[in-house]
Amino acid sequence: MTITDIVIIVAIVLFLGVYVSWRAGRLDRMHTRLEAARAALDVTLVRRSSVALELASSGFLDPATSLLVAGAAHEARGSGDSEPAQMELAQSNLTRVLRAAFAQPGVRDALAGQDGAADLLAELEAAAHQVLVARKFYNTAVAVTREARRKPLVRALRLAGNAGLPEFFEMDDSLAVEDDDGAGADMQRLAG
Repeated sequence: MTITDIVIIVAIVLFLGVYVSWRAGRLDRMHTRLEAARAALDVTLVRRSSVALELASSGFLDPATSLLVAGAAHEARGSGDSEPAQMELAQSNLTRVLRAAFAQPGVRDALAGQDGAADLLAELEAAAHQVLVARKFYNTAVAVTREARRKPLVRALRLAGNAGLPEFFEMDDSLAVEDDDGAGADMQRLAG
């Protein structure tokens, strides 16, 4: 072996070491970003359930609807420590209860005439929109991380370490309700 061969081998080993280190650091940053996205999603879910509880206790809804909304919001709020599937189910249930509450005939007219109802409904709509955005952002981060972890080098060298494979968060997050003529109406139209 000549000096040139040794220099080439050292350069290749050094390049591979730098590349593997860069790949491991990138994967670590993806996992950190994923944790931040999950925390943001959790915050928006708690905010939505808090606004739903506030709506249920405001007196703007009829007593039966208030109880249903309060029960679903309380269940969704308490689901944060449970398994992901149970959390997704509780959050989807809250969405369905809210959608059903505002799909009832006459609810729009009853709420339109009450002071403060429009503000509370606008806040609920904003919270629901934030959940939609946070969930999409989190699921995008999950997809990117899962794709990076599928790379052969990452799997062969176990660059992900002991970190579990991230799971998507799927829930029903559409608050669109149906009008009498079947056209969709969003929460903003309910408030106005």
